[in-house]
Amino acid sequence: MKDTILHRVRTALARSAGAAPDAAPDARIRIPEYQPERLVEMFSVALAALTGKTYEVGSPAAARGKIEELISGKTAVASPSPLLRDWGITGLPGVRSGFADARALREAAAAADFGITVAEYGLAETGTLVMMASAEESRLVSLLPPVHIAILQRERLLTGLDEFYARFPLPGEHTSATVFITGPSRTADIEMLLVRGVHGPGAIHVIVV
Repeated sequence: MKDTILHRVRTALARSAGAAPDAAPDARIRIPEYQPERLVEMFSVALAALTGKTYEVGSPAAARGKIEELISGKTAVASPSPLLRDWGITGLPGVRSGFADARALREAAAAADFGITVAEYGLAETGTLVMMASAEESRLVSLLPPVHIAILQRERLLTGLDEFYARFPLPGEHTSATVFITGPSRTADIEMLLVRGVHGPGAIHVIVV
C-alpha cells in the first residue's frame, strides 16, 4: 500500500523513484508601505487597545516635559542611553541613571516608580516595543519598575514583525536579547482572572518623537 501511494504521488509530480525534490522557492514577503503619520496612528490605536498610552510630541524638549509631568513627585530609573542624557531626561528631578554595577541597578529599579528607556523599534500593527539589550539598555529598567516609559523615535516605527525580521533576520548577531513588549504585563493563568503587572510593568507610556 505504501509503495502504491508513493508511486501515485511521483506520477502526479512527474518524478521517478530516488529523485531529489525540487528546491524550495525563495521566500517572498511583501511589506505594506504607509506614511509615517499613518504608522503613528496605527501604533497608538493598537497600544490603546492594550491599555497603553501614546503621546506624540514634536521635539526632545517636549518629550522631556512630558516625562517630567508623568513622574512628577515620584522616582524613576533611566537607562544610560546617550539620547536620554543629551535630551536632559536623566537630569530630571527624581531620575537616577548611570549605575556602577548590576546589583545597584537592580535595587534601584525594584524601588523606583518608573523605568525610562529608549525603544529600539516600534511595530505599528500590534503596538509593540522592540527592546534590544545592550550596555545602554538594560532589560531591568523596562521590566522591573511598575510603570514603563519609552521614548520611540518616529523614524524607527516599522509596520510589523515581517519588516523587523527583514532588517534583522538574525537578531542574535546584534544583541544578546531581543524583547518584544506588547502592552502592559498581564496574565489570566489563575482562575481565568485577568491580572496586570504580574511579570512586568502594569502600565506603559510611549512618547513618540
